[in-house]
Amino acid sequence: MFVNTLIFLVLIAITVGAGWLTWRAVRAKRLWVKIAGGLGAGLLTLVFAAVAFFGGKGLASTYFPGAAPAPDLTVAGTPEQIARGEYLVNLSCIGCHSAVGADGRPTEAHPLSGGWNLPATEGFGFIGDMITENLTPGGKLAGYSDGEIFRVLRHGVNQDGQLLGMMSLMPYKQLSNEDTEAIVAYLRSLPAAESAGPTGDNLNFIGAAMFGAGMFGPPEPPSPDVITAPPQGVTAEYGKYVATFGECRGCHGPDMTGTEATSVSPAIPNPRPLVSTLSQEQFFEMMRSGIRPGNRLFPETMPWQNAAKMTDDDLAALYAYLKAPVK
Repeated sequence: MFVNTLIFLVLIAITVGAGWLTWRAVRAKRLWVKIAGGLGAGLLTLVFAAVAFFGGKGLASTYFPGAAPAPDLTVAGTPEQIARGEYLVNLSCIGCHSAVGADGRPTEAHPLSGGWNLPATEGFGFIGDMITENLTPGGKLAGYSDGEIFRVLRHGVNQDGQLLGMMSLMPYKQLSNEDTEAIVAYLRSLPAAESAGPTGDNLNFIGAAMFGAGMFGPPEPPSPDVITAPPQGVTAEYGKYVATFGECRGCHGPDMTGTEATSVSPAIPNPRPLVSTLSQEQFFEMMRSGIRPGNRLFPETMPWQNAAKMTDDDLAALYAYLKAPVK
């Protein structure tokens, strides 16, 4: 935080200095100085002002997001909660927080010891580090209260109230209170696993400026204090909720209609046209085999292995949602 703040102040100073040079240039007696100096110094002022603005915006949203305080919460940790939490974690969290392999990427296997440095492995390490946390009691969450873990999921902020980069962009904020508490219960039940290295976000000023400019995509909207899941069933309404806890909407967009490319990720296709051509049986087969019609494999970025773990009813609800008109 100190280094990024210092860079921000230096940029402010440079912007003011460039603005002063612009003022001096336009007041010069020689016409060529007015034109060349005014344009050059003016352009420099605008560039540094833009970088300082978006950098400051990114720093403010990261360090002072204004999230609600952690609730006073103690999760009971019943067998039913733990079982539900295990199901949810194995559909979503494990995709990023599992133990990493030799290539530095998640293996989608236990333990949930984290360690995946997303920017470094995906080619945009120039923004700093975003290393997934160890979700077992061997990581930082051991020092969090149940309410603070709940707040991580609901508001995407850490124990100190600072924004968690990728978590703030994911749809976990839309999980019901019941399911969020189930995840807390399951994480508390895990055996402690040692972290392989440092974890957590450490964006540099470039990353903060890109975040402030919205170049990572729009963050999830603020969530209410109480969220209730729709009734379970093979319905489009519940299918949308399945797409939320299954992490589908985190990549394919809030309405599952695809997303445009950002500075750090490619465009994600709209799955609805393809699904509209499939029977439910064909959809099940595709999601559990990773093979699309025409014997085409899903791309590596598609975590179909997680979706394959869904129950038949949840997968059928997801199918119903993707077949339904977009509202």
